[in-house]
Amino acid sequence: MSRKLRKVVFPVAGLGTRFLPATKAVAKEMLPVVDRPLIQYAVDEAVDAGADTLIFVTNRYKHSIADYFDKAYELEAKLEQKGKDELLAQVQGTLPSHVRAVFVTQPEALGLGHAVLCAKPVVGDEPFGVILPDDLISTGGQPSALRQMAELALAQNAGVIAVEEVPNDQTDKYGIVATEGEVGERAARIHHMVEKPKPSEAPTNLGVVGRYVLPGSIFEVLEKTTPGAGGEIQLTDAIETLLKQESMLAYRFAGRRFDCGNKLGLVRATLHLAAKDPQLASAIRDFVAHEPEFAA
Repeated sequence: MSRKLRKVVFPVAGLGTRFLPATKAVAKEMLPVVDRPLIQYAVDEAVDAGADTLIFVTNRYKHSIADYFDKAYELEAKLEQKGKDELLAQVQGTLPSHVRAVFVTQPEALGLGHAVLCAKPVVGDEPFGVILPDDLISTGGQPSALRQMAELALAQNAGVIAVEEVPNDQTDKYGIVATEGEVGERAARIHHMVEKPKPSEAPTNLGVVGRYVLPGSIFEVLEKTTPGAGGEIQLTDAIETLLKQESMLAYRFAGRRFDCGNKLGLVRATLHLAAKDPQLASAIRDFVAHEPEFAA
């Protein structure tokens, strides 16, 4: 990429059916991991990568994300009046003052590719990031996964997609890439991508996870992309087409990914981050060590 990443798209229009009945009233991106909602981890990652414009692609029923990042005048006034400065700072710090949030409606659930396309009027023709908040990536205080990718994209003048090895029998749950030509220790050039192939048809077990740095030219391709797997407009299909004219890298990020789109992943992420919290770590380890339910 010839320009630094400034804009990040968050496709958050999904209904979160795996977490019903909680998601009947609360967006799944607002489910807490320790003391912050999933979406906050995603936003912090985007800001760490240098973004100053965050584009949330949502549906017309989900208002809680917008409410969360909006100013809470009454709450802030009460906290200030009671001298609860630390809590006030937390409430006011959900979005840095130099960062703006833009909300775009996806009128129909037509797939990830369509959700990304909905952000075109805001993104324009510049490179941009995509974060799927379901995938929480912990880097232990090191640069965020998207920041790692943005720096690589700028250095190599290429798009970058986050990947990791997935179980061979689960390739039909991921976009799968085949690569050639190593670029440093963690990246390789993509020469082929396929969306959710059967294990017997998958070219590799290298699965795409929820982080992308893409050129603005992807929008023109998405506009011409026909429905693919699941009858949806797949971002993977558009990237496969884009490979004919743009260089794209598969990147094995430094960090640990938790699939918080399911209950087990959310619980694992909570325990992982709680065990790293100075105020909770000791109690969490003691709890796990002595609870009969956790005994081998």
